[in-house]
Amino acid sequence: MSRKQKVESNFKPAGHGHKSAGHYAGKIAINVVLWLFSLSCIFPLFWMFYSSLKLKRQFNADVISIPFGNATLQNYTDILNNADYHLGESMLNSFRTTGISIVLIVLFSFIVGYILSRIRFKMNRPLYLMFLMGMLIPIHSLLVPMYVLFRNLGMSNQWYTLLMPYVAFGLPMGIFLVEGYVKGIPISLEEAAAIDGSSFSRTLWQIIMPLCRPILVTVAIIQIFSCWNEFSFALVLIQNVHLQTVPLALTQFKGQFGSDYPLQMTAMLITMSPIVVLYFAFSNQIIKGMVAGAVKG
Repeated sequence: MSRKQKVESNFKPAGHGHKSAGHYAGKIAINVVLWLFSLSCIFPLFWMFYSSLKLKRQFNADVISIPFGNATLQNYTDILNNADYHLGESMLNSFRTTGISIVLIVLFSFIVGYILSRIRFKMNRPLYLMFLMGMLIPIHSLLVPMYVLFRNLGMSNQWYTLLMPYVAFGLPMGIFLVEGYVKGIPISLEEAAAIDGSSFSRTLWQIIMPLCRPILVTVAIIQIFSCWNEFSFALVLIQNVHLQTVPLALTQFKGQFGSDYPLQMTAMLITMSPIVVLYFAFSNQIIKGMVAGAVKG
């Protein structure tokens, strides 16, 4: 190696070390911010948990402290043993309403999304835009008309009352995600299936639907969170205590002149536990489905 090559190989641009240090400092700062943000999301759950192990007088004396040595399960036993709270019945109602709603939303989202993506007809784009506009309509603007309509038709205070608004408001997002995902599936697969003698229905259900499984799972999980936590329609359309869903049941733990916050937090933890478990079990699937839908769309 010549002297000139040695000099060039040993030469480093000015400020190279400072740039590297600044780069690492920036990464550390970003990680610190992300850690703080994560803690701000996790701490409320942790606070609710250890507060549920306190009695009301302990909570009023010190809201933040952890009850080391004084923890009690009294709030859990009170809720589970008191039939007046109807918490178990409300959870069953929520499971039923949410389960049926999710099946209908996923089914119709897949069918309509596929049709709008693959079949070209005169009203294709106007119909697609009409469904998208459903995501822009505020729910609260329809509460009074929905109440009047359901009351006049005798459909309020029924076990199926909440199915229709839940499905109607869940379809726009589901159709939007499925339509964008199906566009990324090569149409040559369907053409090859048709050449092999596959019918339209067989191609739809046995070829396209399995390929759409990631986005369908994403739609299902997102709508499970929405239906389980929905409050406005349940408040307006359901007055029978035996048909109440979880959000309505939680309101009975708040008194007119005061609230038993540890008891209220205990009820919230019990009712949110299925959703939290579901989220942690399928969080990766949610991210993969959303990213796949965005890329393919």
